[in-house]
Amino acid sequence: MKKPMSLLDRLLFAGLIFAGGGFDAYTYIVHNGVFAGMQTGNLIILGIDMGQMKWWAIFDHLIPIFAFMIGIIITRNLQHRFKEEDSINKRQRFVIGIETILLIVVAFIPQNWPAQLSTGIISMVAAAQLQEFRQINGGPFTSFMMTGNLRTMAESFYDGIVKGNIIAMAKGWRMLGVVLAFLFGAISMGAMVPIMGTKTILLAAFFLLCSLIGLQLNPEKRL
Repeated sequence: MKKPMSLLDRLLFAGLIFAGGGFDAYTYIVHNGVFAGMQTGNLIILGIDMGQMKWWAIFDHLIPIFAFMIGIIITRNLQHRFKEEDSINKRQRFVIGIETILLIVVAFIPQNWPAQLSTGIISMVAAAQLQEFRQINGGPFTSFMMTGNLRTMAESFYDGIVKGNIIAMAKGWRMLGVVLAFLFGAISMGAMVPIMGTKTILLAAFFLLCSLIGLQLNPEKRL
């Protein structure tokens, strides 16, 4: 049986999930319906624009798609460089640290610069997070795409309630926490963008910083 997640584990993952919900909410609101992490959404809107021959709009969605792939490649290379078991904590701290720095940079990019620059950077950040953090308590996990997490939650609650599976029930509650944390990140962005404008991305940087501090204080911990 898997060990219950500690409070520290929950807080570390909460920071990642809050940020994950914030990334897409931020770019969707601030950059006219573009997604940073949910590339399925970008591909759908890209297809719609191409089908309607809105050629001037396709680059808004092509750029985050390519930036996302570049972010995956860079992070994968980093994983090969820090592949030893005892260096995973160091690698994860490095990834979160770079994510945080890049988000701070985005917050201070002049508003008269092309919006695609900010979107591209955030997409690379989202890619790094998706590539590096893919498990929660030994099970599959993503801090961006909630479709799989919702499926896991529903299946687990069914097995827990109908089949009396205690482990599945615990998993269902855990997935519910993930979905609610993601929603909280999106709510935070939706509420604060009218107040903070482009600086609202600093909220996501703060969430990541909390996870980074947790890993820094626990060098034996790995997510």
